[in-house]
Amino acid sequence: MIEILTPTDLLRARDSGALVADILRTLKSRSAVGTNLLEIDAWARSMIMEAGAQSCYVDYEPSFGRGPFGHYICTSVNDAVLHGLPHDYTLADGDLLSLDLAVSLGGVVADSAISFIVGDVQPPESVALIDVTERALSAGIAAAGPGARIGDISHAIGSVLTAAGYSVNTEFGGHGVGSTMHQDPHVSNTGRPGRGYRLRPGLLLALEPWVMADTAQLVTDADGWTLRSATGCRTAHSEHTIAITDDGADVLTQPSP
Repeated sequence: MIEILTPTDLLRARDSGALVADILRTLKSRSAVGTNLLEIDAWARSMIMEAGAQSCYVDYEPSFGRGPFGHYICTSVNDAVLHGLPHDYTLADGDLLSLDLAVSLGGVVADSAISFIVGDVQPPESVALIDVTERALSAGIAAAGPGARIGDISHAIGSVLTAAGYSVNTEFGGHGVGSTMHQDPHVSNTGRPGRGYRLRPGLLLALEPWVMADTAQLVTDADGWTLRSATGCRTAHSEHTIAITDDGADVLTQPSP
């Protein structure tokens, strides 16, 4: 299903996006050497409930996971890139942490992910991974607007990733959002321009480039959820929810200054 939001729904989407951005910004500021992933999940739960919002993850039970997920945020560390199940792990100096959060507020979902390095150690490979996903995300957003097609976004994202020397996995990518978290259209992280669904004002998309340092192959962790690089290399993931408007793409999950 491809859902086109009404102007009233778009106002609610802005509230959802602002909440997700605020929670992720707060969690990043609290995540330090010695922080446990289960603490991060508890903080996310508290902030979601205090806002009167609903988690999109707790009861989520898709075909690709061993569900229900049972937690409030995805916490992926180092070689984990997607759907990281919070568990009893204490963050160390130099860990690359990705946080992925989706909530529903007022009946509309917003979805966003950030990657950052914990502590003072800044491994160059990790810095490069985060940088390329953020640049690819910016390119995808710039390619989105009325009259553009999904393939234009995918091509823009993929061009940045491949130019930097990374392989692109197409099993998981961006997606439509609205009254539910995962909707059509699928937005691959590589593609051909001029192809696919033509964007319309009122469409919400979650764009999410992610890469692994030296492979495009994923493996599923024993927990049934966490997706890791097949080689054990480091990974990164960046995501924003955008609204297509008459003037272009409006980023709903951009943290306020």
